Amino acid sequence: MKFSDFTVRPSCLVIGFWDGWVLCHIGALKEEKYAARRAILPVLQAEEDERFVKEWHKYLEYEADIMKDVPGWKVGESVYNSGRWVPPSSGELRPDVW
Repeated sequence: MKFSDFTVRPSCLVIGFWDGWVLCHIGALKEEKYAARRAILPVLQAEEDERFVKEWHKYLEYEADIMKDVPGWKVGESVYNSGRWVPPSSGELRPDVW
């Protein structure tokens, strides 16, 4: 028997088992992190929706003030004829971001 039969092979087995355990543990931690993110996402979305509605009302008031002298202008009506509502781009109602 060689020296490697008593040292290298068992070492590889131990390292392999250890690596498998660590990967399994890391996977469990990642799943816990993703589960926490999925759990808090509705709350964050609700807060963003509330902020968006407040900013949208401010925007409509601003639009009404600016366009008050334009005949036939309807506040809040889309200038596009797509037939569906599309939210404004990300920075349009967030002056604090840009």
